[in-house]
Order: sequence, then structure tokens, then C-alpha cells
Amino acid sequence: MKFYLASTSPARLALLRSSGIEPVLLPPHVDEDAVIAKAEASLGYALNPTDYVQLLARAKAEAVLPSPHDLDAHEEDIEGLVLGGDSSFVLDGVIYGKPHTAENARKRWREQRGKTGTLYSGHWLIDYSGSRVRGETGFVTSTEVTFGSDITDSEIDAYIATGEPLNVAGAFTIDSLGAAFITKIVGEPSTVVGLSLPALRGMVRELGYTWPDLWNRV
Repeated sequence: MKFYLASTSPARLALLRSSGIEPVLLPPHVDEDAVIAKAEASLGYALNPTDYVQLLARAKAEAVLPSPHDLDAHEEDIEGLVLGGDSSFVLDGVIYGKPHTAENARKRWREQRGKTGTLYSGHWLIDYSGSRVRGETGFVTSTEVTFGSDITDSEIDAYIATGEPLNVAGAFTIDSLGAAFITKIVGEPSTVVGLSLPALRGMVRELGYTWPDLWNRV
């Protein structure tokens, strides 16, 4: 069973590898802001955090599938399970994605130290075979994250200088340099990494496969 990851996240890749899965990487190239803006314009209201991450996870999974007109030109036929994922952090009712700039990351860290927010991870899994979607399912998980109240400005500046928080949801990690600044989590830990392994296992089973079907690393 081939497993395709529609994501450029090193953390998601490392998590899958540590779980015995070596995925085929397919960068999704999705304009996230445009996808959200189009959906909210159509609905007439702002998406809640669950719908927000689920919409983007689905968009990423669908973006890597070949369209009918380019099936012959596709470098590799997709036969297997395709996973799209997205994460966002909610603090004081505001949804935060990746900060991208040092200025944004610094502002967020000064706001979130000593506080508790919720990290949402959306998952969309597609069973693709024979040039068609055979089945698909989605799931959203959430985990509360509490930051230390004694984090200094100099620690924040040093962390931002590493570049790590610029391209991750909420401007923090739990599996790398940011872990020391997190004092408590309530929920499933891998959700904070951006991919809930228990949720993924359930989705795999829902589509008629077993978790060991995906193990391909020695």
C-alpha cells in the first residue's frame, strides 16, 4: 500500500517515518489564503477553527491528484492513500496560521506566553486508484497548549532567530526547539506536531485498510 503525503512539513514527515511509514511526498501548492477567502465569501461568515483546518487539509489532498487532462503526463500514477493536513492555533478566539515573518512571530509569542490556546489539526485522506477517488474521509483533532509565563523577551528573540517558528502554525513546535517553552498539553500530543496518528489510524480503517498495511520502513 503506497502512502502519499500532500504536505511540505518536515514534522509530519518525521512523525510518519518514526511510525514505520515512508510516504511519497507530493507538495500541494495551495494558496491557503485564497481558499479560505473564497469559502468565507461564499458562506458570508468566517469559518470556525474546525472547518478552517478541514477545508485546507482537503484542498491540499485534492491538489496533488492528477486532473483528467494531465493523467498521461503525470510522472507517477497515484495508487494508494493520499493525506492532506493543515494546522492552526487559536488563542483568545483568533485563528493563527504560520507567522512567516520574525515580526509576526515575536508579536504572537509576547501575546501567548503564560496563556493557553488550542492547536487544531485537520486531516483529509483519499483512497485513489485507477485514476479515480474510491473513497475519502476527514477528521479534525484539537489539543490545548499552555506556555510558560516566565519566558523572557531575549528567549523569544533567540528562538525566532533560529527560523523555526516562522513556518509552523502558532509559531511554535512541540517536537523541537519550542518544546522547552511549553508547560502543559491536554490532548493527543501528535496533534500539536500537525498529524494525529490515532486519528489517521481510524481514517485508514474507515477506508477498509489496516494500520500495518502502511508499514514500509525496516
